[in-house]
Amino acid sequence: MKINADLNNMNSGNTKPYVGMWVTADKHIRHELLPNGRYDEARGNRKSAYTGSYTITGNHIDYVDDTGFTADGEFRDGILYHAGMILFRESKED
Repeated sequence: MKINADLNNMNSGNTKPYVGMWVTADKHIRHELLPNGRYDEARGNRKSAYTGSYTITGNHIDYVDDTGFTADGEFRDGILYHAGMILFRESKED
């Protein structure tokens, strides 16, 4: 089953550099990549606007939200490019 394969991929440590909060420059969109292979996306004041699972292969991320919608993105030079958006890792000081 795909989910089990995804969990095995995560256990290899591939996601560790990417786990955490990713935000647009205006902080309107916030993707939290959780260490268990789940994500939670907030938009504006709407918490958990989208939730689902993700897998990372190299610098590529694939999302499957809980309704079955799929999307993908790419990490380049510490930036997440996803669906026409540019997201930056949120620092602890923010």
